[in-house]
Amino acid sequence: MTTPTQARPDQQRADLLALIAASTAQLAQVWGRLGAAQERLLAALDGILPGVGATRRARAAVTDFNQAVAKFDRDTRAFAERWAATTLPTVYRDGALQALRRANRSITMFRWTVDHQAAVTPLTAVFYADLIRRIQETVRRAQVFARAAQDSVRGVVVGRHHDGIDRAQLAAEHPLDTVIYSNDARHPAASWARAALSWQGVVSANAGLVNTSRWELGAEWMQCVDGPECGFVSHPDTDHADSTIRSIDDASMYPAAHHGCIRQWIPRPDLNGRTDIESGDSA
Repeated sequence: MTTPTQARPDQQRADLLALIAASTAQLAQVWGRLGAAQERLLAALDGILPGVGATRRARAAVTDFNQAVAKFDRDTRAFAERWAATTLPTVYRDGALQALRRANRSITMFRWTVDHQAAVTPLTAVFYADLIRRIQETVRRAQVFARAAQDSVRGVVVGRHHDGIDRAQLAAEHPLDTVIYSNDARHPAASWARAALSWQGVVSANAGLVNTSRWELGAEWMQCVDGPECGFVSHPDTDHADSTIRSIDDASMYPAAHHGCIRQWIPRPDLNGRTDIESGDSA
């Protein structure tokens, strides 16, 4: 099976990765400010000794940190709202336009039809909820840290802890520059952001491409472009995805296989009506 549309679509992938990298840097910067605020609080409390003004200094330092947490909450929520309401629909549309370009059709064929709106709205809603849950968990952890730090310095103020707060222990028990998964695995916030945003971006772009191939191009088959070792359903799946032909339904069900997946799709309306093809055949 050969067709000019089989050229590997590297430019669209590069554009998407650049967008994800810029968004990741923006989100990681906000997370970094929270980590810096934690360090400032620890440094401030570490310098407090029993005496006049100690309680006031401790309260002021905790108040400053709580204000930083509130700003983190506002800024990350604003990012999540822009990402879900503007960026991901744009990524979806870009995927749709790529489908038309790869089929040598005019990009003016794409419109925000009821079908496309119905497809992108729940997709972005789920991704928005995923980000918000992570933000809420981080805010909760920051509040727990603030209470722990305040309790620790209270012992110093009243003279119970003459060596000051245990700064290293507080930082180790409440690492706000990391994201903690449900299995207690810890990852730097920037690494989590890169994985989360790349997954959401790839799935959104591929959803737009596959849906447009179905609705605007009437394609029954799609050609998969993927890593040479990537399985179709999940990375370790022995059914390898790269350079295979898949039904439009299979492509819609598995637009990507895993976090970090580089999967892309090429519409193959030229294969419509073929009865000698099965989903998974080599291209």
